[in-house]
Amino acid sequence: MKIRLPRFSFGLRPKFILISSLLLTLPWLGYNYVLEMEKLLRQGQEQTLVGTTRAVATALNERPNLFNDQASFLQSVQRGRDLYAYDLATPIKLDGNLNDWADYDDKLVNYGRDYVQFSRRPYNSNSISFRHMVGKYEGYLYAAFDVKDPRPVLRRKGSLRVDRNDHLIIAMTSPSGEFHRYVISAYEDGWVNAYHIDGDISDPASLTLENQIQGYWRGTEKGYNIELRIPLNMLSNKLGFAFYDVNNSRNREIDTIIGTSNTNHLNRLGTVLVPSPEIEKILKGMGHTSSRIWVIDRHQRVLAQTGDIQNSNGVWSSSVKYKDESTSWLAKLEETFLHPLYYRYLIEEPEAFEDPLIDAAQVKGVHVSQALQGRGYSHWRPSEDGKAMILAAAYPIWLGDNVMGAVIAEESTIGIQTLRNRALEELLNVFIAIIAIGTLTLFLFASKISGRIRRLRDDAERAIDSQGRIQQAIVPSNESDEIGDLSRSLSAMVGRLGQYNHYLENLSSRLSHELRTPVAVVRSSIENLSLQQQDEDSQRYIARAQEGVQRLSTILSSMTEATRIEQSLQGAEKEAFPLNELVNGCMHGYQMAYPDQIFEVKAQERMMIEGAPDYLAQLLDKLIANAVDFSLLGTAVTVSLRSTNSQAILTVSNIGPLLPKNMADQLLNSMVSVRSQQKQNKPHLGLGLFIARLITEFHQGQIKLQNRADKQGVDVIISLPLIGGASE
Repeated sequence: MKIRLPRFSFGLRPKFILISSLLLTLPWLGYNYVLEMEKLLRQGQEQTLVGTTRAVATALNERPNLFNDQASFLQSVQRGRDLYAYDLATPIKLDGNLNDWADYDDKLVNYGRDYVQFSRRPYNSNSISFRHMVGKYEGYLYAAFDVKDPRPVLRRKGSLRVDRNDHLIIAMTSPSGEFHRYVISAYEDGWVNAYHIDGDISDPASLTLENQIQGYWRGTEKGYNIELRIPLNMLSNKLGFAFYDVNNSRNREIDTIIGTSNTNHLNRLGTVLVPSPEIEKILKGMGHTSSRIWVIDRHQRVLAQTGDIQNSNGVWSSSVKYKDESTSWLAKLEETFLHPLYYRYLIEEPEAFEDPLIDAAQVKGVHVSQALQGRGYSHWRPSEDGKAMILAAAYPIWLGDNVMGAVIAEESTIGIQTLRNRALEELLNVFIAIIAIGTLTLFLFASKISGRIRRLRDDAERAIDSQGRIQQAIVPSNESDEIGDLSRSLSAMVGRLGQYNHYLENLSSRLSHELRTPVAVVRSSIENLSLQQQDEDSQRYIARAQEGVQRLSTILSSMTEATRIEQSLQGAEKEAFPLNELVNGCMHGYQMAYPDQIFEVKAQERMMIEGAPDYLAQLLDKLIANAVDFSLLGTAVTVSLRSTNSQAILTVSNIGPLLPKNMADQLLNSMVSVRSQQKQNKPHLGLGLFIARLITEFHQGQIKLQNRADKQGVDVIISLPLIGGASE
């Protein structure tokens, strides 16, 4: 069993709308185009940033004086020994609380066992240790010490010795390269100054007060804190701190020495790297405000820094000029409805991101390592919170054939993202307008075309009825397009068909009229010939000729009858009468006319209709004659009359051959018959059902032929309107 799938029909307007949906590819193409442009802009930003680092590096090349004071010539640096002075955001208040260092807590270096220079006893967890860092603000170097000492021992009141108690040794080189040592020793918590050591520290005469090195000593639960301030003009590139710890307040001997480096010898002193003010002046003088820029030495330590990554949006952020905000209804529509949709489904709005410098003393990355090997390099990395992409580029700084450092620049993509979003907004606005106007135009165009086609279809349906007869002409269109040309062609075709149908409709009457005289002549001649004495063969031929003339007369009579009925129906008058009584009365006559045929009648319900009883009786004659001819021997012809939906339904059913496929409607036309040769004992032109159709249509009814539900015969169904829409 084959399963038929439902067929969906689409009119012109749905098809045009479907075709117009292809316009939706325009936003997709535009969106991808803008994304490609964003990639090109990123490549341009990448090249621009590499050029920026190259320009800054060129300004710093071959200038050894910028690196001599920064300890950049060391082959390696050691954490804790080689110090780095961080840039401080605010000056430090010397009070020993270390509150001003809270933002730099992760920068404090722990000094413990690995930094012990001397210990009288085995070093353990209860021995002295400290945390320390240095920072720079304007013209001063600040130092912070968080010392853990279970048994601090301070100077005796009035004592001139500074070495018989806990004290701090500061060793440094001056800008002229001279080696100097200073000591910090406190009687009690409070303000302290350094003493310059010019000889033996145990000799008070060798100590000179240095007012420029100031500090504060404050005792804590775990030991004590020290904050120091040293003018940068006293300091060169070497600096070290060492704590001398005394635990016995009686003998006051030194138990432990722990520090950043050995403060007794110049060649064993650690270095200090202070961000270079000269390099910072060069960076600021170049006016780079759209990038965050570092200059680092060969050890990846920051020499200078300028710019803020939050404002480092590249050249695009400053070059893009936005038009003034409009207060028109269109601008309000975009702002209220379109832009929320764009930024929810299509566009990513730049988000505020965080990317603090993880280690202000050192900058790392593949771009840095490549630059320190002598090659410029750039790469993309996500911000620390992953909300933005940051472009980083680095370029080497040369001194002769050696790389002394690198210039690093970073920019975010917010500028390009803003430019991209603006372009997408404008592009999508234009595309939406194009799609809306294009779809509306195509819809109106399709509506006009489909309307013209529907009118042409309606004219064609009204021009020809269900039986193929021409009822009215098609008015040709004056339009010059293809539909107008089709309208004129159909109009001409209907006109030619009307002429041909008129010829066919009058053909039977003309033939019957023209043939009656020669048929009468032949009949009279045969009759005269039969009166003469003939032999047996001649009489047989005469009999056959008479039979043929009789058949020809019957054909002419049938043709005349069809023409006469069609003409007489035009002037027939209608009256109200009970259809059931007409059917019962006619069926009594058929029982006598066809004594060998069995009839079953079901017409008890009274039904009033308006019509011509004589013609309806003639209709019933044609249906009964047709049913009897096709009924099998011993089977009944059933005639039933019922009412439904304000219609009288007359059904004539017989058991016999089924209707051929696709012939049910054609059998109602003139000159169409499917009788077999066994049924051709008398001439049939297929006019019986044609006459029945004419009578039915005259009564505003319908006639239909169909095979019985049990597939054993054929039903002829006549539906006629009841008077008042109901039976009595």
